[in-house]
Amino acid sequence: MIDSLLLWLSETMEHIITVLGPWGVSLLMAIESCNIPLPSEAVLPFAGILVNKGVMNFHIAAIFGAIGCVLGSIPSYYLGYFGGRPFVEKYGKYFLVSQKDLEDADKWVDKYGDWAFFICRMLPVIRTFISFPAGILRARKRIFFTLTFLGSLLWCYVLVFVGVKMGENMEALKSIWHKFDAVIILACLILGGIYVYKHIKNLKNS
Repeated sequence: MIDSLLLWLSETMEHIITVLGPWGVSLLMAIESCNIPLPSEAVLPFAGILVNKGVMNFHIAAIFGAIGCVLGSIPSYYLGYFGGRPFVEKYGKYFLVSQKDLEDADKWVDKYGDWAFFICRMLPVIRTFISFPAGILRARKRIFFTLTFLGSLLWCYVLVFVGVKMGENMEALKSIWHKFDAVIILACLILGGIYVYKHIKNLKNS
């Protein structure tokens, strides 16, 4: 089951990148940064597999992935910048962003300053939604987008490297996935469900 799904994802990624080149990686990463839960953990390892196949350059894959993160952050940032906290109170539920998320972002910024945005870009899940509260907090644009690029670049390099190693050991991984595919799928569904449940709960309590 999982090996068939991975084959389909790999072929889809390869098609997008073949048609759009490195900008295909940017497009997929931009989608994640627009508060749309298309995780980079699912995109960049497949880019790394294509690197292993010789379809793409390792550094190009990581750099264009980081560029996509910045491009996707722009509309999300300005939505928060001009909409402010009232926007969250009225429409935050559609983005799975609650008042608690803003309070958490406030704490991160109070503790780490602007470097909070660099750190958050390397944290799964949080990286997807950080641009919106950054805009609401009126983070300095030049600093925010610079740290977004640098943090995303490091994250992209790590995940592309993981993908390269996956490509080198694909046959062994297919054997493991085939044996434990039901367990892996169930675990992913449970984790995803917990994440959505917590956010919905926070939205109701906002």
